[in-house]
Amino acid sequence: MARWPEPATSGADGRHGSSWRAVGVALIALLALLGAGFIGAALNASPPLRPPQPRAEAGPSNPDVTDEQSLDDAGDEGGNDLLPAGSTVFARSEPTDITIPRIGVAAKIMSLGVNPDGTIQVPPLDQAQLAGWYQPGPSPGEIGNSVIVGHVDSAVIGPAVFFHLGALQPGDKIQVTRKDRTIAKFRVDSVESYPKTGFPTELVYGPTEKAALRVVTCGGQFDERTRSYVNNIIVFATLVP
Repeated sequence: MARWPEPATSGADGRHGSSWRAVGVALIALLALLGAGFIGAALNASPPLRPPQPRAEAGPSNPDVTDEQSLDDAGDEGGNDLLPAGSTVFARSEPTDITIPRIGVAAKIMSLGVNPDGTIQVPPLDQAQLAGWYQPGPSPGEIGNSVIVGHVDSAVIGPAVFFHLGALQPGDKIQVTRKDRTIAKFRVDSVESYPKTGFPTELVYGPTEKAALRVVTCGGQFDERTRSYVNNIIVFATLVP
């Protein structure tokens, strides 16, 4: 697997898009995504079930919605009751749980970093029911793109935490509970499928002026030769004000 020559440390994450070393972290993550199939690729045989896929396999032209759209779309949500008064985003706090009602996800979240060889960590295959938060980036609810990854399936447990991720639709809700006991609520903007050879690094790990969430797993066709999926499924979501 290729390796970024100067891996960034967790203390130099450039969470607000101002640090050059943040680009290094993003490229490390991309290289890991391209190598070894990333998530859900450790199957010894063809998966007995095929995970649902987004309706179209194309990148989003603009996965972010405007602040006005977010406010309008919040509608019956009534806003985020746990947001501090007068605030639209959260302070940094480690996420502990993720809930996605439409697909029945209620999972614990573990923190992930970068391996000694410069690749991004992923949850162990024997714990494929857990999701993983990319700790060098923003926490869910902070300004920036917070990234949560998870296996689609594994040889150890079969269908995993994000097996049904591709079934999400715009407007669906994602809720992330944080260590400080606040809850960040997100609305899905789009669900896209990208070839792993064309992973949209900037859209996932790049800077943004909003509090956004990216949820990533594997998808597309299962390659019998490499024993891995050829695509990544990415959910783009925005914090509900």
